[in-house]
Amino acid sequence: VQLQASGGGLVQPGGSLRLSCTASGSIINIREMGWYRQAPEKQRELVAAFDRNGRISYADSAWGRFTVSVVDANNTISLQMYMLKPEDTADYFCTAFIQTIPLGTGRTYWGRGTQVTVSS
Repeated sequence: VQLQASGGGLVQPGGSLRLSCTASGSIINIREMGWYRQAPEKQRELVAAFDRNGRISYADSAWGRFTVSVVDANNTISLQMYMLKPEDTADYFCTAFIQTIPLGTGRTYWGRGTQVTVSS
């Protein structure tokens, strides 16, 4: 299983970016999927994610500015970010809890980070 994230880059404060993440491989079921981020010298933190019931959780800092959504049935989600701030600068990681074995419980997978830099 691989999680491939894309869409990071450099943006000015107040700007927008859209990240995408696609899960591929021997996937039977994706139960949870979302985004975390890690800024330099800080712990990794939740940004936005779907839980196994389809409910969405957002970090307080993301409410009203970020939207996570399912792009299509090909195991892809996106993170649309508006009104970006310098404090949003971080490596953004896609994560998913994926079942790969029939009747198996599954496990969490992480993709490589995509860097988001918000700076003038």
